[in-house]
Amino acid sequence: MSSNRETQAKFGAVSPTGSSRKRILIVEDNSLNRLMLEDYLGFCGYQVLSLPTADKFFEEIARFQPDLILLDLKLPGIDGYTLLEQLKAKPNLQHIPVIIVSAFAFRMDRQRAFNLGACRYFIKPVDLTELKTAIYDQLSHELKD
Repeated sequence: MSSNRETQAKFGAVSPTGSSRKRILIVEDNSLNRLMLEDYLGFCGYQVLSLPTADKFFEEIARFQPDLILLDLKLPGIDGYTLLEQLKAKPNLQHIPVIIVSAFAFRMDRQRAFNLGACRYFIKPVDLTELKTAIYDQLSHELKD
C-alpha cells in the first residue's frame, strides 16, 4: 500500500512539504464532466471546488482562493470568455492560471482564449493524463516564480 505522498507524486499533485494541497476551481455546467474532473483531481491529491454555473464565481474565488482554474467556455448565463476577461482585469486575481476545457474546437476559439489570458486549452473529451500533466507543469512553474 502506497503512502499519500507517493500517490500524489505518482499522479502529479503539487503540494510542497508541510503546506496544504493545491486548490483547483472547476467551472463546468455539464454535471458528468464536472464530477469526473472533480473526482479525478481529488484522487490526484488536489483540493477541488466545482461550480455548475458562474453565478458566484468571484465570491467563490475570494473564499476558496484557487491556485488554478479549469474553465468551460459555454456556461449558462455568461460565457467563459467573459469570465476570463473579467478575472484577468482584476489585479489581485490576474495571477491565477486558467486552463480552458471546452468543446469549442476552432482555432479562433483557442486564440481568443489565449488572447484573454488562458495558459492552456483542452478540447473535450479531454485526455486526463495530458490535463494532469498541464496542471502539474503550471503549478510547478508557479512555485518557481
